[in-house]
Amino acid sequence: MKIDSISPPRSFTVKGVTMEHAADIRLSADELITFKTPSGAEYDVTAKDWGFYATPSTNGRLKDFGFRTAVARSEATGRLYVLLVEKDKMPAFETYCQEQQLVIDSWLDEED
Repeated sequence: MKIDSISPPRSFTVKGVTMEHAADIRLSADELITFKTPSGAEYDVTAKDWGFYATPSTNGRLKDFGFRTAVARSEATGRLYVLLVEKDKMPAFETYCQEQQLVIDSWLDEED
């Protein structure tokens, strides 16, 4: 794994939200990085020789860590997004979707 820190971070704005690009991470095949939230939820990205596992299983490991996984569509552009939402943060997520004009097409953590 190689981490390239960006100092100072590159700042940019997307739909009124200021983002900071703080680092680039290069993974070799079969290397994994884990992101952790303050509440202890975890999200892994795993490199493979063919690309990436972008998420752990949506109806298994992510669900066990308290995430819901949504496929959302921008009403403005039609672009699709995969979003991970901490279950106890649903009200904030719903507000975000309204502000950003996102519609939930499906929840990938549901069995049916």
